[in-house]
Amino acid sequence: MKVSVIGSGYVGLVTGACFADAGNQVVVVDCDARKIEMLNGGRLPIYEPGLSEIVVRNKRAGRLSFTTDFGSAISESLVVFIAVGTPAGAEGAADLTAIRTVASDIGKHMDGYRIVVMKSTVPVGTHKIVTEAIARETSQPFDYVSNPEFLKEGAAVEDFMRPDRVVVGVTNPAVGEMMKELYAPFLRRTERILVMDPASAEMTKYAANAMLATKISFMNEIAGLCERFGADVERVRLGIGSDSRIGPAFLFPGVGYGGSCFPKDVTALVAMGERVGYPMRIPAAVHEVNQRQREQFAMRVIDHFGDECPNVTLAVWGLAFKSRTDDVRESPAIDCIRMFRARKMTVNVHDPEAMETAKAHLNGEIRTFDDGYAALVDADALVIFTDWPEFRTPDFDRIAASLKRKLIFDGRNLYNPELLAERGFRYICVGRPEVAPK
Repeated sequence: MKVSVIGSGYVGLVTGACFADAGNQVVVVDCDARKIEMLNGGRLPIYEPGLSEIVVRNKRAGRLSFTTDFGSAISESLVVFIAVGTPAGAEGAADLTAIRTVASDIGKHMDGYRIVVMKSTVPVGTHKIVTEAIARETSQPFDYVSNPEFLKEGAAVEDFMRPDRVVVGVTNPAVGEMMKELYAPFLRRTERILVMDPASAEMTKYAANAMLATKISFMNEIAGLCERFGADVERVRLGIGSDSRIGPAFLFPGVGYGGSCFPKDVTALVAMGERVGYPMRIPAAVHEVNQRQREQFAMRVIDHFGDECPNVTLAVWGLAFKSRTDDVRESPAIDCIRMFRARKMTVNVHDPEAMETAKAHLNGEIRTFDDGYAALVDADALVIFTDWPEFRTPDFDRIAASLKRKLIFDGRNLYNPELLAERGFRYICVGRPEVAPK
């Protein structure tokens, strides 16, 4: 099948590469000439495990191409995926500026029947906006499909190749069958393709992300209560996660969620409710708890040092909002480091992938180290924000020898408090009783 994908970000690039890997003829189009030049040169503008190999392989095979020529991409494709950004706009509502522009441009360049598929996360009712925008520019027939993505950064390729489910919102049943055919190579283990109306498909995406964000914020609130009563949130997590009605996923307490999806989708859901006079109280509280969580963690570090802050150096491990990505959008680490810098603290940072992207967000007010242990030398404490695998079993003797104080603040609960106490560390994490160093 001939497919075009508009947008070469995380969603667009993964979508295009994976469809090409299944044998389709795919062209990815973007107005950013720099990104297209990178991709045509075999370099990716993002870090996503496994994606580079798929892009290079399918580009070499002639199934995947990249262009800034919007018109040719539309004219050569039967199926047109929209995968452009919908950032948070005024008062948290999704900004549909790029969506409207792309919809209008599709209409202008259509020379025959097309299937227009919305892959971007868009507010409920966007199917009407896009359909009307295309129809204003063309008399050619087309069908609209809502096909929200459910990709986790750091595991996006695996999620696309072996999806839990594929949601397709259509008004034309025949188009639903065509979408089943397009996704068939990825659904050999399961036939979980859910066909529904476009509005329900749009709502499904927001409801899923808001539910997952709710689980995270709920556990962070429970962690705060555990700290006040001397309970251990890790044992609580295991206790409730073993309940089949709840399950263990997304119950890990920490410094809060971040990234390009959960923060903006939760606030967008709140904005949607306000627009129609139906307050979304639970998502609003989820967002409030998440913001409070990162602030409380940063203040725990700041309060520990008090008046010493201007003379304190912190070693930070982890800048990305999660492991296996270089994405620092809405990362708790970025917000916390800004609070540290506001107190004149010196911050040494290490992240396996995200240091360059973080520099732009922090105006260069950090000292970056390619070696995590080098960042520790003469620092007063280690602060952990991201659960990269290499941070899970570090050389604690080397950490102790490098730090001026044997002090660790852990926003991801990576270590066993008793074991660190035996090694002489003061270990402060989230929702677990502090154990006095031996």
